[in-house]
Amino acid sequence: MFRMMRAVPRMANMRQATIKSQTVKAVTKKVSLTQAAKNIPARTMASQAQSNQDFDSQYIAYFNRPDIDGWEIRKGMGDLAALDLVPEPQIVAAALRACRRINDFSLTTRILEVVKIKCGDRESEIWPYMLQELAPTLSELGIPTPKKMGYDQPELALPNPYNIH
Repeated sequence: MFRMMRAVPRMANMRQATIKSQTVKAVTKKVSLTQAAKNIPARTMASQAQSNQDFDSQYIAYFNRPDIDGWEIRKGMGDLAALDLVPEPQIVAAALRACRRINDFSLTTRILEVVKIKCGDRESEIWPYMLQELAPTLSELGIPTPKKMGYDQPELALPNPYNIH
């Protein structure tokens, strides 16, 4: 006959700590706040701060790779969108050229929309500057702006009922 083995040991065989023993151990080991803070592992991001030129060149080199695909472009733009900054026009131009290399027109539109949204409450200052700097790239690649495509106005918007009369 075959003997069945348990995958989980029985509770009687397992050694369990009681609430009282846990409480006594916690009270007997007194730790000050400074000792506790020293034991917390610190997570450092980098030993030195990255300069703006290094940051820009890193993303420009990322988007200028010849073997980049659509997922990697979306990943790079997603990482840029997650940061608290508006990407430089050179980075956006490199991303648009990468979209052209993989023939993804819809992604160019989404990149321009994301950059416009990232301008936030300073859109009236930053967005015209971005369009001015990106104009040669947009004309070279044949990419219209979201305003030329009609994406600045909602397609199915209804008039405000409070402003009818």
